[in-house]
Amino acid sequence: MTNKTTVIAIFDIGKTNKKLFLLDEQYRIVFERTAKFTEITDEEGDPCDNIESIRHSATETLGELLKEDSYEIKAVNFATYGASFVYIDAYGKVLTPLYNYLKAYPEALKSKFYCDYGGEEKLSLETASPVLGSLNSGLQLYRLKYEQPEVFKKLRYALHLPQYMSYVIGNFACSDLTSVGCHTHLWDFEKNEYHDWVHAERLMGVLPHLYPADKVVSADFMGYTLKVGTGLHDSSSALIPYLSTFQEPFALISTGTWCITLNPFNEQPLTSAELKQDCLCYLSYTGNAVKASRLFAGNEHEVQTKRLAAHFQTAELHYRHISFNEGYYNELLQKSRNEERETNIPALLHKFGSRSLADYNTYDEAYHQLIFDLVKAQVVSSTLVLENTPVKKLFVDGGFGNNPLFMQMLADALPGYEVFASSVPQATALGAAMAIHQHWNSQPIPPDLVTTKRYAPGAVL
Repeated sequence: MTNKTTVIAIFDIGKTNKKLFLLDEQYRIVFERTAKFTEITDEEGDPCDNIESIRHSATETLGELLKEDSYEIKAVNFATYGASFVYIDAYGKVLTPLYNYLKAYPEALKSKFYCDYGGEEKLSLETASPVLGSLNSGLQLYRLKYEQPEVFKKLRYALHLPQYMSYVIGNFACSDLTSVGCHTHLWDFEKNEYHDWVHAERLMGVLPHLYPADKVVSADFMGYTLKVGTGLHDSSSALIPYLSTFQEPFALISTGTWCITLNPFNEQPLTSAELKQDCLCYLSYTGNAVKASRLFAGNEHEVQTKRLAAHFQTAELHYRHISFNEGYYNELLQKSRNEERETNIPALLHKFGSRSLADYNTYDEAYHQLIFDLVKAQVVSSTLVLENTPVKKLFVDGGFGNNPLFMQMLADALPGYEVFASSVPQATALGAAMAIHQHWNSQPIPPDLVTTKRYAPGAVL
């Protein structure tokens, strides 16, 4: 008989890629499978994920791996994108498509909701979330009640996507703080419970009991006994390796399409001014508020590098081969000293888009300007949640963490902080495994899961 490796299975479901990982007790990835599913459309013709294909693929793949001789799967957990509900009846049947969180929200219904419950500013402050339409998943449930009353009558549970996946494998309906506490409009951050409007609309009956993120249930799946976690919202899951590794106060800039600055050590209530500048609060896996600011910088970088490639007739990914140039940078610093200080985030974010590329002799010179402009926007965005907190360490993961121009300019622009490029392989999956560590892993959590590289201010000048 072969010695099987003890592992946990993690389903990491993003909008683009759906992944399954097996991690061993040292948190090494020993198996990985990625799948992409063709989007379908809902009844109004809007694109959405095919929840039946995702469910079928998850159960089939897990079933295959359980039969493998190489692994002993002790537990399963889930980390997925948030802001999407799966509606099921008393028999577990899915009642509607998995509506896209970018789906347009009807203005009349939106007006009724905010009119009935105190207005946009009041509700946003209490639920620590900007007004985001369907991205406020509580409004999706409200919409179902009023637009599809016959479907609502059949509704047994409204499950956020991570908890639906947990239900599929564990046959256990639950709610989770990281999903409920992420720009849903469902959670009152001051009272630390569901908001009054949820009770007034009598929605508590379809929202299952809240369980902590370290909760598991023992489930029989295809004849195998598994510990099944409750699932987590992906942004909160990706923060777990950092919270586990670093004891002193820190903030994390998680970069991708969105650059989200997460500060677990900011205890100040969200203000109206911060909300208007795209700040919000998440709930961590331990139930603590994490103040965050959002910047659409990765998207802007993609748009502008395509523009650069077309103008200078290079490949779209040419920027990956550019080294930091002191001469270009010093010229930008000198020029910026004569410019009026701009604090409007949208203006800063889109500043490069209004610049004429004819002003630059080379792609490299223009790309330094693009990153210089984006860093200025990032500093204003991040400072919203960094100021007046004990944080002195700043970690940057994701795409911009691998960009030496961005990292050096950021370190220069924030001389009061220690700025690190950090790397956690598959942080979202790792966090979901760590949340239920004691239920599947007999070893201590390794201390070196996060690797870092410090960028010192002025190091190249």
